[in-house]
Amino acid sequence: MNKPPGYTKGSPTQVYKLLKSLYGLKQASRQWYSKFSNVLFAAGFSQSKADYSLFTHDINGIFVVILVYVDDILVASSDIATMHELKSIFHRHFKIKDLGTLHYFLGIEVARSSKGIYLCQRKYTFDILADSGTLGNTPAKVPMQQNLNLTQITGTPLSDPSVYRRLIGRLLYLTVSRSDICYSVNNLSQFMANPTDAHLHAAHKVLCYFKGAPGQGLLFSSSSSLHLEAYCDSGWASCPKTRHSISGYCIFLGSSMIS
Repeated sequence: MNKPPGYTKGSPTQVYKLLKSLYGLKQASRQWYSKFSNVLFAAGFSQSKADYSLFTHDINGIFVVILVYVDDILVASSDIATMHELKSIFHRHFKIKDLGTLHYFLGIEVARSSKGIYLCQRKYTFDILADSGTLGNTPAKVPMQQNLNLTQITGTPLSDPSVYRRLIGRLLYLTVSRSDICYSVNNLSQFMANPTDAHLHAAHKVLCYFKGAPGQGLLFSSSSSLHLEAYCDSGWASCPKTRHSISGYCIFLGSSMIS
């Protein structure tokens, strides 16, 4: 391993001798990502400026997308031969394991049919219900009571705020496939600094709403035209303290929400 810039001890030809594997050290992820991205750049891929873990390649009508999470790689393309060629490039530079067609990735379940691709977080939803102890609760028809005005001082402060914070964090990730809870979760996330029992009760109401349709998700139809649709659920000036709007946004690209 070469000496870092600015380190002048020893002769210029000396290098470091590693006493243990580089994998697992603090700089391992940076070195791995640097090598991986260089391989993709050499293959003609471009890195997204909005998400540095996303790489795209579009040439002669063939579109390839690569998404990286630590050392897990998700590949999608409009051409099967191009995907096989890309896998061979990975094999030449890394030791990889091909897990085949995508079915589960980061808590998101993927199902395919002639109608399109369906994404949901059913298992992730049941895990949240089980961990919060609400698996046996009565299902609710709506995620939040209408005209519910929560404030920072509503209710009694929780003795352990981490329970509420962990729950809201998991609900925020669930909005990836459940846009119907965006408004409710965004509303509850405002009280993570000093949560109370009233805030926790409202969060459990959202969990009861999942009991009605735990497998609800997004269907990316194979027959729909390419179009962009955006929806907004807003409570105009509904915050009694700041008079700011509380909103939940979702954007679909040629997709629909089903249960």
